[in-house]
Amino acid sequence: MKLSKLNKTGLVIAFLLGLGDMTAPFQPTPDDAEAGPPFAILVLDGVLGLITVIAVVIAWRTARRTAVRVAAGARIISMVTALPAFFVDVPAAIQVLVGVVVVVTIASVAMMLTPSRQPVAVTD
Repeated sequence: MKLSKLNKTGLVIAFLLGLGDMTAPFQPTPDDAEAGPPFAILVLDGVLGLITVIAVVIAWRTARRTAVRVAAGARIISMVTALPAFFVDVPAAIQVLVGVVVVVTIASVAMMLTPSRQPVAVTD
């Protein structure tokens, strides 16, 4: 498999999202436990971020479809852990931030998984 520019763009976005997730367990938590995600979710996001970063590096260097799929899967699971923000009482700014991350994640996964267009030889 050869990575197209679109695939590489999706991988770069996933890499940046993964780096952001890796910092999740180290962010300060508010005193009110209801104001943020549980610490277990922050740790899970940190692990998913690490998996994403490693898979993206492997995919970039080897162009293996399996590594791309692992990165996409880690991004999807990480996105799903953020969705409860839409259903609980959190500030609107956090909901907007989560909405942006969800849209960027969906775009990144779509870009990573788009098959590269390679010319096909036509023979008679």
